[in-house]
Amino acid sequence: MMMKDRPSSKLARGARQESRRFRLLVIVVGFFLVTLTFVVVSKPDAILFGLNGKLPADETPTPIVIQQKVDKPPVIAAKKTRSTDALGGDPKVVDDEADVKPKGIGGGEEEEDRKVLSEPDPASGMIEPTHSKDGHKSDLEMLGGGGDEEKHRITLPTVSNYTIHDAPEDTQIVAKQQQGTSNTQQQGSKPLCDFSNFRANVCEMRGDVRIHPKATSVLYMEPEGSKRDEVWKIKPYPRKGDEFCLSHITELTVKSSKVAAECTKYHDVPAVIFSLTGYTGNLFHDFTDVMVPLFTTASQFNGEVQFLITDMALWWTIKYHTVLEKLSNYPVIDFSKDDQVHCFKHAIVGLHAYMEFTIDSSKAPHGVTMVDFNRFMRGAYSLGKDTAVMLGENPKVKPRLLIIKRHRTRMFLNLDEIIAMAEGLGFEVVIDEANVSSVISGFARLVNSVDVMMGVHGAGLTNCVFLPQNATLIQIVPWGGLDWISRTDFGNPSEMMGLRYKQYAIGVDESSLTEQYPRDHDIFKNPISFHKRGFEFIRHTFMDNQNVRLDCKRFRPILLEALDNLNP
Repeated sequence: MMMKDRPSSKLARGARQESRRFRLLVIVVGFFLVTLTFVVVSKPDAILFGLNGKLPADETPTPIVIQQKVDKPPVIAAKKTRSTDALGGDPKVVDDEADVKPKGIGGGEEEEDRKVLSEPDPASGMIEPTHSKDGHKSDLEMLGGGGDEEKHRITLPTVSNYTIHDAPEDTQIVAKQQQGTSNTQQQGSKPLCDFSNFRANVCEMRGDVRIHPKATSVLYMEPEGSKRDEVWKIKPYPRKGDEFCLSHITELTVKSSKVAAECTKYHDVPAVIFSLTGYTGNLFHDFTDVMVPLFTTASQFNGEVQFLITDMALWWTIKYHTVLEKLSNYPVIDFSKDDQVHCFKHAIVGLHAYMEFTIDSSKAPHGVTMVDFNRFMRGAYSLGKDTAVMLGENPKVKPRLLIIKRHRTRMFLNLDEIIAMAEGLGFEVVIDEANVSSVISGFARLVNSVDVMMGVHGAGLTNCVFLPQNATLIQIVPWGGLDWISRTDFGNPSEMMGLRYKQYAIGVDESSLTEQYPRDHDIFKNPISFHKRGFEFIRHTFMDNQNVRLDCKRFRPILLEALDNLNP
């Protein structure tokens, strides 16, 4: 019996030894996993320093690409209602005919279907017809659409190989060596961003710049030994201080770095990054927030510049494709749909902007002016009339007067009487309206053909950008102490464009408010006192619920002055 028990005892001892080895192995592996987890979580940079600053785009950890080192507190969550503080910042044009509110930001499939509040219906007339009478392609066809089966499906042009290229590996090495040694010389000690402008923040970098839309980051690659350590947060839309508007704009991180994702696309031209959300959709804001700032920022490159758009509004790029194609020779890049790492030697994030609808030539790149902008817009749409008619040289020619007609608010209640008076003075009168559905090219040709344009304060007056030099803009100011807003929005800009400007403020008897309030009401005695109630009250009272009945006898001298302007 004793002999039989010995093999069993040996087997038991062997099993116990194997169990001890397994437990020891589990303890070692567990300790290793705990240590590795601690290193990855607490010091992610440590495992990357051996990569020489090159990481595949899809493997770059977020803490490396965007570090949460911010000098200023983050913007407070979006407000649900527009501020009702009294007018005190940038005056805004109020136009119920193209009412626009900032748009939300979606994601995934929702981004595909997201509608801008002012987004026009394809049947509204904003998009050019499929074919023009002369057989030229339509705007939609030029953007890759066209055909009955695709008229409701519009796709953004993609960046083709002629604008960007994948550099071979040996070229990448040489390029990185050259960029690393010259970055400090190109950028110098100048900060990456300038936040001193009250209207817009702008970042500008020269050197090795890597733009990674997927990570909403723009990295300026620092050479070895550099001590620069900058992190900036920027929303590339020129409405600084308007938290309600900016709460709907994608925030980008601009920072200096020695570690970044590897370049997947190299560009030979500079980059300009801007947003299309905000207040776009209102004609005035299309120009004061995007068109004028974009021209100011990008015209210096003579078309050799790549646009990258955050918060894309596809309908906007279609409506204004003529202008975009004039400023850039390359299809735009949609930030929200791009997963590449784009490398540039020069990049600008944000747009240079100053006062409403104006350019400060003393600060603008290359000293561009509003006269240049007016010339650019006329050239972009191939408008043939450069200067208003000179009656002294053409005594038999009737000067043309365009009256901007409105349908819902701030209407002319005695339009026929106004037309008769103008024709009696020798004008050829044209009546038309400008709204969000207007086809830009057609309305631009009409505006360019006249010598005088007049209308009540509203976004339609923005079309003065198409007027020929020395033409006259007449703005009718509604009752309510709105003279300074009107001059700021259209008076100063039109004069800076080389136009003549006349401002006519209506009297109490010319306002339809007399039908709503007694004559001894404070709204007539002291309208300025109502401004402290805030912008929404001003809009509702003096804009949305007021029409105009011009006193033709009182207004007549304004038209005579406009005629005198055509007889220098």
